[in-house]
Amino acid sequence: MSGQRNVLLRIACLLAGLWAGLLLGLGAIGAPSGFAVTTAEIAGRSAGRMFAVEAQVSLAAAVALLFALRKIGSAPTGTASSVFNTDVLLVLGTLFCTIVGYFVLQPMMVAARAGQGSMSFGMLHGLSAAFFALKALLVLSLAWRLCAR
Repeated sequence: MSGQRNVLLRIACLLAGLWAGLLLGLGAIGAPSGFAVTTAEIAGRSAGRMFAVEAQVSLAAAVALLFALRKIGSAPTGTASSVFNTDVLLVLGTLFCTIVGYFVLQPMMVAARAGQGSMSFGMLHGLSAAFFALKALLVLSLAWRLCAR
């Protein structure tokens, strides 16, 4: 069982590292580059599409990591173990950030652009960016913790 845990830990470390790279690349390079080379409307649509794909990837990565962490952290047969630990809480935090930051706020941003809703587009965009940045920090922390083992 120890060999299987080591393999799962390496896979989890790799997945968390790739996920962190995706978030940093998108937030620091991908989205800003569009605004540097084209109109705000086209760049906004392009960034919106990139963030939509990222949200789906984040959901898949979080679920895969939850399964891997459950197997890695499972106790030997016949003993009790806690389902929650720091790594699992980090992944659950990323899920929360993804759901609120994209799936809740993005439709509100569309409505705000159309003049509907009580919050401005700028305020919603700022909240969404804050959730994205928090998610990136959580994933970086997770990758650091997994790779340090």
